[in-house]
Amino acid sequence: MQAPVGGLDVRANQQSGDFMIQPEMPPSSETSSNNNNGPTPPHNTNSENNIDDKKLRNTSNRQASIAMGDYSGDEYVSVGAVPLPRVDNFKKVSVLPLVFLIFYEVSGGPFGIEDTVGAAGPLLALIGFLVFPFIWSVPEALITAEMGTMFPENGGYVVWVSAALGPYWGFQQGWMKWLSGVIDNALYPVLFLDYLKSAIPALGGGLPRILAVLALTVILTYMNYRGLTIVGWVAVLLGIFSILPFVVMGLVAIPKLEPSRWLEVNLHNVDWNLYLNTLFWNLNYWDSISTLAGEVDNPKRTLPKALLYALILVVLGYFFPLLIGIGAVPVNRELWTDGYFSDIAKIIGGVWLRWWIQGASAMSNMGMFVAEMSSDSFQLLGMAERGMLPEFFGKRSRYGTPLIGILFSASGVLLLSWLSFQEIVAAENFLYCFGMILEFLAFVWLRVKHPFASRPYKIPVGTIGAILMCIPPTILICIVLALSTLKVFLVSIGAVVIGLVMQPCLKYAERKRWIKFSVSSDLPDLHGSNQSSNDALID
Repeated sequence: MQAPVGGLDVRANQQSGDFMIQPEMPPSSETSSNNNNGPTPPHNTNSENNIDDKKLRNTSNRQASIAMGDYSGDEYVSVGAVPLPRVDNFKKVSVLPLVFLIFYEVSGGPFGIEDTVGAAGPLLALIGFLVFPFIWSVPEALITAEMGTMFPENGGYVVWVSAALGPYWGFQQGWMKWLSGVIDNALYPVLFLDYLKSAIPALGGGLPRILAVLALTVILTYMNYRGLTIVGWVAVLLGIFSILPFVVMGLVAIPKLEPSRWLEVNLHNVDWNLYLNTLFWNLNYWDSISTLAGEVDNPKRTLPKALLYALILVVLGYFFPLLIGIGAVPVNRELWTDGYFSDIAKIIGGVWLRWWIQGASAMSNMGMFVAEMSSDSFQLLGMAERGMLPEFFGKRSRYGTPLIGILFSASGVLLLSWLSFQEIVAAENFLYCFGMILEFLAFVWLRVKHPFASRPYKIPVGTIGAILMCIPPTILICIVLALSTLKVFLVSIGAVVIGLVMQPCLKYAERKRWIKFSVSSDLPDLHGSNQSSNDALID
């Protein structure tokens, strides 16, 4: 039999839906007999018997093993449903494409960071992109590396929360993060057209803008349909094209730099809401890559490395252009809005550099769109494989992509594309914050309750350190939520309430057999029948 994901046997009560986790026991037999942190396995732990157990391959032996409380051979046991097979013969994503997929999930380049200077001035903008990563990005990336290698499958954070807090809250996590991702994706056509409207004024509004949004969405959705490996390598090419003009701009701007401009600050004239929301939006979504873990080649090694490389790339990709733009051009905060980097490029290098920056922005927004849609659609596929969504969400196209998830995500983008830039950023941040609170709770809960569970990558801090690491980003979440406008608050709370009601409705439809649900035969068992362990049950 294959070992459970991350050494865990994650089980669920078939009646209540509560989840159980059986931690991997410490290697020492003496330690195992005296350790009270994990449940005692119900079967004989003698090494010869374990070897014999691992040789059980046929169906009857698997069923007997399940009845005894053993791990079921990396297979679901579902109620009244046919297991949904997964398609694993598609090419997996390697390190380099994964780095740029993460880069586009989080950043995509410095496009959209201009508002930090307009809201708070040069010094606070620079400090923000140096300090904020340590408060938010580093903890989120570390947690993603640990939890993503612990549960290396599509669904990502949905599975983490389900394992720790139960399937109901796992569904809420999936709903809020998917909706947040779709709202985020609605932003990229807006940014794309904002950068092009100076060259093509007709794209500033009206029917031409609507048609441009529709055409762009259709083209990029088709790219997602054609396969994740294509999306990954397209992200690499787009990333290089998007970063290169800022390197050139930096070299051209060296003689024009005035370091004194970097120190300008006026604490009495700061729009904290816009400043924090812009920082937060540009430095979050590190966990989104976890929903693609099932498509990654050797995720237990590849994912942590890719997150590290992407973190360095993102921080440098923000700080360096800000340093150049502020230092080479006299600061006028009113001009620092979306698209201002193209104007700076014209001042520093001329029209040719401006066109290059605008083209890079267009390509960057395309990269962010396809990366975000990949994450959103594979999340829906992962939830369907877990039996949280109807079976049709788990269907793959001939290219291995989640067709229904892609169509749902694209429809959401079109419906939300009428919102303004600031409204989109605030609304997605609000929902994202709720999801991150659940992630932090799941991370800490699994650290406290199951310290001996196998973690291929483990953050080098103890339980107390894990709790302390979550405190600063949690405080930041509270600040972002407190600064939201009434309109954003009401819309976001309405979206949360929809999720709270939707999950019981789907369960009712499943019991009535109105909609077919299915669980994958190729994922760790979430529906074991053994309930004997007091330590393992997670309410």
